[in-house]
Amino acid sequence: MSFTSEFREFAMKGNVVDLAVGVIIGGGFGKIVDSLVGDIVMPILGRLVGNLDFGNLFAVLKDPNTPPAAQTVDAIRKAGGVVLAYGSFITVAVNFVLLALVIFLMVRQMNRMKKAEPPAPAPAPVATPEDIVLLREIRDSLRRS
Repeated sequence: MSFTSEFREFAMKGNVVDLAVGVIIGGGFGKIVDSLVGDIVMPILGRLVGNLDFGNLFAVLKDPNTPPAAQTVDAIRKAGGVVLAYGSFITVAVNFVLLALVIFLMVRQMNRMKKAEPPAPAPAPVATPEDIVLLREIRDSLRRS
């Protein structure tokens, strides 16, 4: 078997195609969750804790002597400074928790749907052939004698 035909057989297996579809959908779903966290959840959470922008929470570990007006994570990094951007980490952690929660709820619902399927009906009883019935009657009559 040649490499190309072996690869084609591998790539066309159901599991590989299903995995590829899952990765593509997961990437798109990840962008939706990023937007949900960055555009909806974090601004609300920031408002609840006093108009705090989590994206701008950081600690400067090495100051590159940037002007005070340029005190953002990107500006300090571009100037050669070292920044501990814990606000970005908080955003990513909330993003992960929301994504894990949504996936958990989806899997849980799918498992419930699988359980809700009715069991397959039992096969209909097969009629006993007439010769077997006669042999059983003979056996039972010999036992009684």
